[in-house]
Amino acid sequence: MAHYYTENPDAAHEIRTIALEMDGTKFNFDTDAGVFSKQHVDPGSLLLIKCARPCEGRVLDLGCGYGPIGITLAKAYPDADFLLCDVNRRAVELAQGNIRKNNIKHARAQYSDGCANVEGSFDMIISNPPIRIGKAALQSMWRDCYDRLNDGGKFCIVIRKAQGAPSAKKYLEELFGNCETLDRESGYHILMSTR
Repeated sequence: MAHYYTENPDAAHEIRTIALEMDGTKFNFDTDAGVFSKQHVDPGSLLLIKCARPCEGRVLDLGCGYGPIGITLAKAYPDADFLLCDVNRRAVELAQGNIRKNNIKHARAQYSDGCANVEGSFDMIISNPPIRIGKAALQSMWRDCYDRLNDGGKFCIVIRKAQGAPSAKKYLEELFGNCETLDRESGYHILMSTR
């Protein structure tokens, strides 16, 4: 069985539309089989959306899935420039459609394996990372993120305590020289480092 972090998931299509309301704004997202959290926006992503603020300049949503994090933040910050990317091509197609569906003019979605296909640097990188790719692959991705941040740029992720939040915080402290826990809720930790 293909995982949501594979390039071309082979799961039979099961398209559905889910609704979300954030800060009094209503969103609709098309989801499908073979993408992360297809039934609803997961609690970790919701907590990340609440904490990853303000968004300024150029913002990357790394591992965007069908786009709930980047799209809701883009709606809240119309002056920022948002790029959503994912290794899963089905997720990227959904994110592109959801950007149009929610009338976001200053965001786009593209395929990228980590930061490999992404051009330029960013003022903020946000991510609900694919924990199941393993610690070594995650740390490699985070080093790439560090390299892609402008001076003063922020790196903000959500990770569950049971999936390694304490060790992730330790690694990010070593990599960036700092890491702050912005919030904790139901086992999810929001970690932010500044370059």
